[in-house]
Amino acid sequence: MSALTNSPGAPLHPDAILDALDPEQRDVALALAGPVCVLAGAGTGKTRAITHRIAYGVRTGAYPPTSVLAVTFTARAAGEMRTRLRELGVAGVQARTFHAAALRQLGYFWPRVVGGAPPQILEHKAPAVAEASRRIGASVDRVAVRDLSSEVEWAKVSLVTAEDYVKAAAADDRPAPSGYDHQTVARLIAAYEDVKTERGVIDFEDVLLMLADMLGSHPQIADQVRSQYRHFVVDEFQDVSPLQQFLLDQWLGGRKELCVVGDPSQTIYSFTGATPHYLLDFTRTYRDAQVVRLVRDYRSTPQVVHLANDVLRRGRVTGALELVAQRPAGPPVGFTTYDDDEAEAVGIATRAARLVADGVRASEIAVLYRTNAQSAAFETALSDAGVSYQVRGGARFFQRRDVRDAIVLLRGAARSSDPDQPMPEQVRDVLLSAGWAEKSPAARGATRERWEAMQALVGLADDLAAAAPEDAPATLQSLVDELSERAAAQHAPTVDGVTLASLHAAKGLEWDAVFLAGMSEGLMPISLAETDEGVAEERRLLYVGITRAREHLDISYARSRNPGGRATRKRTRFLDGIWPDDGRGNARSRAQRGQVRARLTGQADLELFDALRDWRLSVARETDKPAYTVLGDATLAAIAELRPTSTAQLARINGIGPAKIDRYGQTLITLVGGAPQAG
Repeated sequence: MSALTNSPGAPLHPDAILDALDPEQRDVALALAGPVCVLAGAGTGKTRAITHRIAYGVRTGAYPPTSVLAVTFTARAAGEMRTRLRELGVAGVQARTFHAAALRQLGYFWPRVVGGAPPQILEHKAPAVAEASRRIGASVDRVAVRDLSSEVEWAKVSLVTAEDYVKAAAADDRPAPSGYDHQTVARLIAAYEDVKTERGVIDFEDVLLMLADMLGSHPQIADQVRSQYRHFVVDEFQDVSPLQQFLLDQWLGGRKELCVVGDPSQTIYSFTGATPHYLLDFTRTYRDAQVVRLVRDYRSTPQVVHLANDVLRRGRVTGALELVAQRPAGPPVGFTTYDDDEAEAVGIATRAARLVADGVRASEIAVLYRTNAQSAAFETALSDAGVSYQVRGGARFFQRRDVRDAIVLLRGAARSSDPDQPMPEQVRDVLLSAGWAEKSPAARGATRERWEAMQALVGLADDLAAAAPEDAPATLQSLVDELSERAAAQHAPTVDGVTLASLHAAKGLEWDAVFLAGMSEGLMPISLAETDEGVAEERRLLYVGITRAREHLDISYARSRNPGGRATRKRTRFLDGIWPDDGRGNARSRAQRGQVRARLTGQADLELFDALRDWRLSVARETDKPAYTVLGDATLAAIAELRPTSTAQLARINGIGPAKIDRYGQTLITLVGGAPQAG
C-alpha cells in the first residue's frame, strides 16, 4: 500500500488513488455502483477506503461531487471525512452527521412547505421532561429526569409512540427507568410532546422525523432532494436506528446507490435505539449487494489483535470479523490485579508517567473505564504523579470561554497580520495575552487546563504551517478558517494530556497506550446487563476498548473498592481462559508466561524471575489465595529486570500499590539483594 505524495488538496490521478490502497480497500474503491456493504473491522482503514471510493468515483466521472451525500454519527467523524476528501482534491461532496444533513434540508424546505422559520430546537430535553413529569404528577429529581429523557429519546429513535410504548418496551424486554412503570412512562411521553407543541419547539429526533415525513408526503420536495443526492454512503451502519433508517429510505426513494460501512462487533449503542440488524440483514434487503470484508488491522500490534480476536471468539459474537495484524510484534498485553481502587489508580498513573518518561506523548495515552464515576480516582492519581490529563466528555473544546476568546484575538490579528512574519510566530505572540507561555505552568487545575488549550492552538498552527506548500505558506487567516471549520464540526485539536474516558466515549478513537481499568464483574459486564443480549453488548464494548490500543495495552481490576476492604471482586468473565494464571486455559497462561520471560535478558534475570515466582507460590499457599492476586508475572518480571533496592524504587513498578509494598516490600528487596547479579 503506497503513500500519497501529492500536495494536500491537489487533484489526484485515479490510478494514484487506487495505488494508495490494499487489495480489499481497492475492491471498495472500485465498487462504484451500489448496493455495497463494507464489513470493516477495527483499525482496518474503513475511512480511508470509503473516502478513496468517493474520490475515485469523482475523478473517473462516475459521480458528480455534489451528488454524493456521506453521513455518519459524530461531527468529529464527518469532519475527518471532509478533511480527507479535501486532501484527495475532492470538493463539493457533502459529509455530515444524520442530524446536520437533515437540519440543513428541513431548514431549506420549511418556508415552502409550512411557511415562516422552522421551530427552535431544544438543546436539552430535561426542562421539557421535568415539566411533563409535573403535569402527570410524577415525582422526579435530577437523576430521574436524566433517565426519563433517555427513555423518551429511545422511544422516538425507535419510532415508538406513547400509545405503542408499553407494548414495544415489553417486546424489547426493556425495563422502565427505576421508580416508574411503563404506563407512567407512556403518559410522560405524551405529556412531553404536548409541552413541546405548546412551546413551539422541536427536539433533535423531530428534525429527522419531520424531514422524512416531508419527503414522504410532498413528492415535489422528494424529487428535488433525490435529484440532488444520487449516491449515498453511510458510515458506522451498525449504529443506525429505525428513525435514521426511515429517513435514509426516504432519501433513497427505492434506489440502490447505497454504500454502507460497519462492524457488528462494535455495536455498543443498543440502549439508545441503535440496532445492527440493518447491517446484518443488508444482503437480504439487497440481494444483489456486493460485500467486501476489511480485516487487515493496521492499528494494533499482533498481541493486541490476538486478544481482541480471542475475546470475540470465546463469546461467539454474531458477524465477528477475524482481524489479521499488519504491524510488527509489540510488548505483551499486561494483566494486573490490584488490592483496591486507589492502588489501581496509583499503579496506572505510575505506569503512565513511566511511558511519558520513555518518550510516549501524554496525548497518546488513555485510561478507559466503564462508567464516568470511575474517573475521579484517576484524576487524583495522575495529578499526584505530575501527569497532565483531560477528561473526555467534559466541556467541548470550542465551547470553552478561554478558547472562544483566543479565537476572537486570532481573528482580529488576522486582519492586520504581517505577511513577512511566519504564522506560528504570530500565533504565539497573540496567545501570550490569552494564557499561553513557552513553558507549561507548575500550577494544576484551571490554570493548567487553560495553558493546555492554548498549547493545542499553537500545535495546530505548527501543523498547518508544516503541511502547507512552499509556494503558498499558511497564514493567520487560514488558521482562523481552519478553526471555524473545526468548531462547526466539533473537531478539536489535540490537547497534550492523558485522556480519561468511558469506553463508550472512546469509540472511534485510538492511542499508542491504553489502560483498561476496573475490568471486574459488576463493571464489565455492568450489573445492569441482565439479559443475554445485554451481556453480549458488554463483551463488544470490551472489544472496542481493546482495539483502541496501538502498541501498549494494560488491563486491570481491583479486588476491593477501598483500602483494607474485603477482596470480594472477581475479574470479568470475558477474560476467562485469557487472564494469566487464572487456573483456566493453561496453554494460554503458559504462552503469556513465555511472553513475559522473553522480555528478560541474561540468565541471572531469569533465575531471579523464577525465584520470585517460587516466593509468590508459597505466599499464595499460606494465604489460600490464587497466585495472581499476590503479584502478576509482568510485575515479577519488572522486578527481576529493574532490581529495586528501596521501597521508593519498588513503588515505581507497575502493579505494586502501597498496600503490597507494606506487605511484601522488604521481602522483595531482600530477594533481589540476594540474587546473582545480572550481566
